[in-house]
Amino acid sequence: MTPLPAALGGHELVAWRLDAAPFAAMWNRGEGAYLAGGRWNSKGRRVVYCALDPSTAILEVAVHKGFKALDTVAHVLTALHFEDARAVRVVRPDEVPNPNWLRPGIPSAGQQAFGDALLVNHGLVAIPSAVSPHSWNLIFDPARAGVEPVLRSQDAFALDTRLHPPATS
Repeated sequence: MTPLPAALGGHELVAWRLDAAPFAAMWNRGEGAYLAGGRWNSKGRRVVYCALDPSTAILEVAVHKGFKALDTVAHVLTALHFEDARAVRVVRPDEVPNPNWLRPGIPSAGQQAFGDALLVNHGLVAIPSAVSPHSWNLIFDPARAGVEPVLRSQDAFALDTRLHPPATS
């Protein structure tokens, strides 16, 4: 695993997310997770999904949308920070009841219930990424995080074109 950022022992935690441009202003609402559910939340629960590094944030979106969408649809890379990282509950791989929850696949009801409980009890959770298992995701309930995320920056995202090359014959 990539070591946790020094910020988890310090006073600032930076997280990243990638949104389609029309939704970039709503980065902190958890609307998509609310409407559809996610790996760590059931439908009807607002959760904001981020990563602790920008590359993982990009991969998390690419696994769902594909590199074609990231190449042809405007996206925005958002950096946010939390002034105090002490509120983060770090979930290590051996704390997850079912190791398959940390592998790519469709989330189970048990997995979503586990995530819902984590967010009720902690509000702000660092958990290994299923897309990049040596990286960390950060998820939070915008109403319960305990610390307010602050927008640091939003930049137009530009996919490296080598990730969506022309078809060869």
